[in-house]
Amino acid sequence: MKRVLHRVAARLRVNAIGVAMPGPRLPERVRAIIEERASAQISRGRIATLVAACAAICAAFVVGTLSRAQAPRDGNGKMSFEVASVKQDKNGRPYSNFPLGPGNSYSVNGGLLSVTDMPVSLYIGFAYGLTTYQRYALDSQLPKWAKEERFDVQARAATNASKDQMRLMMRSLLADRFKLAAHTETHEGPVFALVLAKPGEVGPQLYLRSGDSAPCGSFTLSASARSSDGSPTACDVFLSLVDTGHVKTSARNVTLQMIAWAMPFPGMPALDRPVVDETGLTGNYDFSIESAPETTTAPDVKSGEPGPTFLEALQDQLGLKLVSKTGDVGTLVIDHIEEPTPN
Repeated sequence: MKRVLHRVAARLRVNAIGVAMPGPRLPERVRAIIEERASAQISRGRIATLVAACAAICAAFVVGTLSRAQAPRDGNGKMSFEVASVKQDKNGRPYSNFPLGPGNSYSVNGGLLSVTDMPVSLYIGFAYGLTTYQRYALDSQLPKWAKEERFDVQARAATNASKDQMRLMMRSLLADRFKLAAHTETHEGPVFALVLAKPGEVGPQLYLRSGDSAPCGSFTLSASARSSDGSPTACDVFLSLVDTGHVKTSARNVTLQMIAWAMPFPGMPALDRPVVDETGLTGNYDFSIESAPETTTAPDVKSGEPGPTFLEALQDQLGLKLVSKTGDVGTLVIDHIEEPTPN
């Protein structure tokens, strides 16, 4: 398929964790799409809503060396930040000094966590390493304020810490300031397996990284963090651009597992189950996929815009497809949460 690059109509978001979350509203429709029934597309008027729905989540990761330094522990043996501040945001300027996605790649930064204008749902997602689908399931359990109010978190560990150690310290902070209590449950249930459409073949827009691949830039939430072709300058960042009739999602230096974790992308129909990588592909890839947006609320409404549906683009451009099956489904269950206590 030919690569089609559109001029972006001033709609760009690089999310703190790199993936979009349209919402679990059409499980029956998604199943119909996977079974090759008719799919629907979104009208131009809903594109802005689609972009806004990409809350600070899209699987952004920065490659780095993990520190083996031990973070401090509290009296109960739990890891905790040496100092931490939680305040309600008043400026409306999203910022994160490192990506908050489910991946483990991370640049050691002296134990500093600096995040502004993010909902507590995102902090929970970071603390527990949740995928896009798991964060989606999390939102259905949270009170309205936990999804809509924005908070700033400034915290520092006593020493350098790995990303997993930062997650554990964030759990302690959430338990202290938000009285969060949660547990994980795993059960067998329906999943979508991401597989190769044709054995041994990938699509024309899925490129295996090599020593000749372009080097990566630094992670940033700035709209300037993209190349001339619309792809992100940083590696391990999922970037979605929306113009008047198409959605283009691209990333550099990502594994197929990370691609599966990041679904659903912007413009995809809502998924009623998680996506798991069963491609068998190893290594890191650059990719770009472009499709006409699809509605999550009006399956009978066509946008009239030319272009493939996401699932058509997934197969033609990346050489991948989704297959229904059963597998292990992990869920974070919220037992208790309160609005934060003052510092």
